[in-house]
Amino acid sequence: MKTTSVITGDIINSRNIAVDTWLPTLKNILKTFGNTPKNWEVYRGDSFQLETTPEKALFACLLVKSGIKKIGNIDVRLAVGIGKKSFEADTVSESNGEAFINSGHAFDNLQKKQHLSFKTPWNNINEELDVSVSLALLTMDDWTANSAEFVYVSLLNPDKTQKEIGELLNISQAGISKRRKRAGFEEIMKLENRYKNIINSKLNA
Repeated sequence: MKTTSVITGDIINSRNIAVDTWLPTLKNILKTFGNTPKNWEVYRGDSFQLETTPEKALFACLLVKSGIKKIGNIDVRLAVGIGKKSFEADTVSESNGEAFINSGHAFDNLQKKQHLSFKTPWNNINEELDVSVSLALLTMDDWTANSAEFVYVSLLNPDKTQKEIGELLNISQAGISKRRKRAGFEEIMKLENRYKNIINSKLNA
């Protein structure tokens, strides 16, 4: 049985904004991680599930959150479960195993204003992620549409310089520096790197 990660999510405020303003963006993001319905599905209108490798799970969450928040007046709740996959179906929603159970449990236990949670088989990892993700959300939940757009474009173009990112967004390098700082981008990428390291250390143990 392989270890995998499952992200369960739904769109916040989806009823207050036209579906065609956010659904194409969400689907384009999910497509970068595989095919539907094998790797991802959108269901019940504003809910979705994505299976990806454990080390990519936080990156996927950052991409989804920034991609949705750049639209404005909308956000997303995300719950990541990591664990074994014991049954593989033709659709992600019908597959099963520890990762799927952990994702569902994490999603069901999200607090009212908690927008991202992890549940893994490792208690020490759960404790670290609970603290670090909670701190990161203090910044991420307050991203403006401009800040989220900067994060989104930067995540999709990791090899581009700040000047090149500015050209993509049609703003000055000084403007890019301000958005980068306001978004807490450097600190959030440190968290993403730390996450990959601790997950890979467990997977390769």
